This record gives sequence, C-alpha cells and structure tokens, in this order.
Amino acid sequence: MPELPEVETTRAGIAPHLEGVLIQTVIVRESRLRWPVSEELAQMATGQKVLAVERRAKYLLIKLANGYLMLHLGMSGSLRILPVSTAPQKHDHVDLVFDSGVLLRYRDPRRFGSVFWLNDLNHRLLNDLGPEPLGPEFSGLTLYRASRGKTRNVKTLIMDAKVVVGVGNIYANEALYLSGIKPTAISGRMSKARFERLAAAIQTVLTKAIQAGGTSLRDFLKEDGTPGYFRHELKVYGREGACCEGCGSALKSLRITGRATVYCPVCQR
Repeated sequence: MPELPEVETTRAGIAPHLEGVLIQTVIVRESRLRWPVSEELAQMATGQKVLAVERRAKYLLIKLANGYLMLHLGMSGSLRILPVSTAPQKHDHVDLVFDSGVLLRYRDPRRFGSVFWLNDLNHRLLNDLGPEPLGPEFSGLTLYRASRGKTRNVKTLIMDAKVVVGVGNIYANEALYLSGIKPTAISGRMSKARFERLAAAIQTVLTKAIQAGGTSLRDFLKEDGTPGYFRHELKVYGREGACCEGCGSALKSLRITGRATVYCPVCQR
C-alpha cells in the first residue's frame, strides 16, 4: 500500500499540473471502489478551478472553491498526468479532464482505493487522525504520552493513525532500526528519551523517502510512471536473513499484527 512518502510524492508531482486549472469534465468508468464513488462528484467538480492540492495522512485533497475531492490510493492505486487523448486501459476508473489539455487518471487494479466528494473536511475518515509526523505537533513527547499505561508493542503504537499518521509498515521497520529499538518493545515501559530518538528517526526516514520519490515494491509508480527509489536505501524491510549493515548479524523476522517485521537482534533493544 502506498504510504505517506508515496502519497506526498504523488501530491508534489500532480500539483503543478492541477493548481489554477479548470476541471472541464469528470469521467467515472467504475464507481465500485472500496467505497462507491460519490454520485455528486461529476456535478460538483465540473467547471471548478483547482485552488490547491493538499495531503492529510494518506489522503490526497484536491481543493476547489465549493469543496474537496478526497482520494486514497488503496493497495494498488496510482495517479497519472496524461494528454487528454490518451485512451483508457482496463483498470483506469476515474479521469479529471482539464482545460489545459491534460487529464488526471486514477488507476487501481484491485479497487481498494476511494474517491469522495466533500463539502468540507469534517469527514469520518479524517476526524480522528493523529498529527502529521513531519509537522510541528509531532515529537517524542507525543509518542510518550500516547504510550502511558499501554501494553502494546512499540511498532503497533507508531502504526496507529490515531497516534501519528502515515507511518506504514515499511517505514516503521526502518525507523525502529535507525533508532535502535526492537519492534516488540513494550511501549508503556519505554522512556521519554527513547521516544525522542524514535520520533527523530521517523522524521529522518520519511524525509529521505520523500526525497527519493517513495518506495516502489510492486504497484506504486509516480505521476509520470516512474518508480520511487527509496527501496535501494532500505536497511531492514524485505532483507530477512541478510547481514545487518551496522554489526553484520543476520537480520531476523517475525509478524506483528499480520505484518512482516524485520529487525537486527543485536542493534535493536
């Protein structure tokens, strides 16, 4: 699933093509996504100018004068900027056609993504989200306070979108390795100093991933069809049995809440 760096990479890539441009037509070929595409989408968005392209957690928000289009890429979704003459393929479900001669095409083979029309940002999928990890409201203290009295492990804590948004499985693995913290450490027993180190690692990993254009493992491609290159910088994720770059020990793996978790048994405590 595209995580925060992939969504932010997509936002930065499509924004210059959309902002200040008029939506000429909305084409919905397949409305049966994870949730049905909003019936009022075409009526409300057609003829509107894009004011901004924003992001909240893993949601893209295309701001118009009368509301927002909210998109989630799901497991296999991607957005492409294409000439208006580009013929759709099998899994191309929604097009926003602009008067500039380009279109924004939403492609999703597994149809786990979503496209909503919102009159405002008061929505059940947004209301309970935690702070942005690269924003001023997030720190080690944020994690420390959320962990008090909790018996769940630290990896589960940082992947909870009510605690902090956008730290998906890949980047949770990488941040825990960078901070030297074992994924199974009980969060409620960790010190504030350890959480400060972890928060800094989360910010470092996410920033580097955004700079590299995200991580392409299977489905994710950027708006121009090229892959993200952070996969070449992964230290632990997907490297079970390989040597730790820090100490040379074999990396081990386990599953936490069904998600692949790779760590160094020596460097991470």
